[in-house]
Amino acid sequence: MGLDQYLHAKKFASNSAWVDEESRKLFSSIMEITNVSHFVDADFPTASIGVKVAYWRKANAIHSWFVKNCQNGEDDCQTVYVGREQLEELRDECRKVLADPSLASELLPTAEGFFFGGTDYDEWYMDSLRYTALTIDKLLTMPDEWDFEYSSSW
Repeated sequence: MGLDQYLHAKKFASNSAWVDEESRKLFSSIMEITNVSHFVDADFPTASIGVKVAYWRKANAIHSWFVKNCQNGEDDCQTVYVGREQLEELRDECRKVLADPSLASELLPTAEGFFFGGTDYDEWYMDSLRYTALTIDKLLTMPDEWDFEYSSSW
């Protein structure tokens, strides 16, 4: 048991006439791979593909940031949309703390919770910030049609 955190990238696809050819091709591929085309709403044929692009374990400061900045302060294990601007902000906060660890409790404070892990500003904490900053750098190079969603469980 413990705090598990996920960031997924998702891309919308449709077979509707109003979407571009790339979206229609992706939709067809999803239908072929999943073999569920007979369940799809014929009036509005849509699908999406999702990929887990980040995973944290007991990185409670990162979780707390998502709760505060993306979930309106509601820590309820729901999936929430995360904009690219929000990812940039989180990355920048991580970089600031990595450059000056004395800012940790102000910019990315740890958070207590049921099986959330330690609350010290130690190497584990700093490793989670390094991972977060590097991962977000990579994710921001993804094409704009990919959206991001954060979720957690404990």
